[in-house]
Amino acid sequence: MYTKMLVLRFPRIITDKPIVCALSREFDLCFNILKAEILPGQEGIMVLELSGHKKNVNKGLRYLRSSGVKVKDVEQEIRRNGELCIQCGACTGICPTTALHINRETMEVIFDPKQCKGCALCVSVCPVRAMEIRFSKDKILGYRTP
Repeated sequence: MYTKMLVLRFPRIITDKPIVCALSREFDLCFNILKAEILPGQEGIMVLELSGHKKNVNKGLRYLRSSGVKVKDVEQEIRRNGELCIQCGACTGICPTTALHINRETMEVIFDPKQCKGCALCVSVCPVRAMEIRFSKDKILGYRTP
């Protein structure tokens, strides 16, 4: 089974259509909605785990894009600011996927965005806000901006 973690952005003109439901019906895909903020008539955002045969996932992704949905991999929406990070490791204790972990030889915090599921728990525990997650429609979670 092939799985992709995605961030979907819905233009306001399509938020009232059952687009995600069609992924299951028409493309034989399974999906797990991890986070969503979608209201009729407003731009919407969804973090989605999509799985099935790779061919079907690719067809489903083409369908989403042709429907007007902007599709990005979760890893494109998550950043770690190495300059801000103080290597305290607080994020590693809360990360459920080990996307954030400590290299025991160097005691350095390592971030593997391909393992990240976009839960954003790291943002809330990081004392210096070294993680940036762009899942919010109105703001970026994480980095403090000047």
